Amino acid sequence: MTTASTDGAPQGNGGSAHADGSAHDHSSAGGQRGVRGPARRSARGQRSAGGQRSAHAQRSAGGQRSAHAQRSARGQRSAHAQRGSRGQRSARDQRSSRGLHGRRLLHHLATYAVLLVAALLTLAPFLVSVMTAFTSRQQFAQQGPLAAPDPPVLDNFVRLFTDPDGFVTPVAVTVQMVAVILAGQMVFSVLAAYAFAHVRFPGRDMLFWVYVATLMVPQVVVVVPLYLMMSEMGLRDTFWALVLPFVLGSPYAIFLLRENFRSVPSELMDAMRIDGAGTGRLLWNLVVPLNRPIIVTLVLITVVTHWNNFMWPMVITSGPTWRVITVATSALQSQYNNNWTLVMAGTTLAMLPLVILMVVFQKQITRSVGETTLR
Repeated sequence: MTTASTDGAPQGNGGSAHADGSAHDHSSAGGQRGVRGPARRSARGQRSAGGQRSAHAQRSAGGQRSAHAQRSARGQRSAHAQRGSRGQRSARDQRSSRGLHGRRLLHHLATYAVLLVAALLTLAPFLVSVMTAFTSRQQFAQQGPLAAPDPPVLDNFVRLFTDPDGFVTPVAVTVQMVAVILAGQMVFSVLAAYAFAHVRFPGRDMLFWVYVATLMVPQVVVVVPLYLMMSEMGLRDTFWALVLPFVLGSPYAIFLLRENFRSVPSELMDAMRIDGAGTGRLLWNLVVPLNRPIIVTLVLITVVTHWNNFMWPMVITSGPTWRVITVATSALQSQYNNNWTLVMAGTTLAMLPLVILMVVFQKQITRSVGETTLR
């Protein structure tokens, strides 16, 4: 019994222990299952959240790729459209440029054609005159005025200076007449222009415009009154009758000089006056040097005008003593029975000094025209 109880006690304790262990194991397993449940849920939540994030990331990446692809497609279409538009504009610009270049070329060709025709019409008489002057009388009678001299001869020029009624006296008279008229007109025109520009006196402007208005009077109108005046004074067929009507100034020269003298800066004139300069010093040391180009132009205009003057010398002179070169050239036609080679030699000789003057003073003329335009 004792043994059995002894043996049963341990067995009871063992069963209790086993029951306790089993209960402990069950509780531990239940605790583990209780712990694993939230863990599993957390894992599932993590997997779900990860999946959602992954899906979101994929959708976002897909959206970005799609947006990028759309933008890239739009950019490509825009670039293609821009290239197409640029190509069309470039083609239109090229066609427009070619059309503009063609029109400009036609305009230039038309302009040069007109200028060429005008140059030929202007220069042809002088060319014919020079060619005829170097042509012999026999060749001119056989071939006409348009044939080139073959060979060129100087017989016509030699005859002009060797005949008793040749060109020696007319050239000398013309040079003297032009020199006196030129000196008188330059001096009196400069003085008058300075007075009208910078000297204040009553009636200055009215007197100036009345004097300039004489430019509107044709020279033919005053020829008879001037002839009567010179005849009454006993100056007909004299040198002074050639120069007196023109030596005291020219309305055109005074008008042109006055307008240029007025453009001289008043500060310079005031500075010279402060330094003690008088009217003469102001005129000759300041105003005249500043207007030298226009004065040179007026010199050339005066020389050309009176070198070619024909009407007044023909009226006021009656003999070979004071005959000028234009009247002598005209007399060659009747004097030598229409010897055109001699007449053309006289014409060439008459225009030669003027051509030389224009070539020598070409720069001054261009400069004066430019300065007058700027003023």
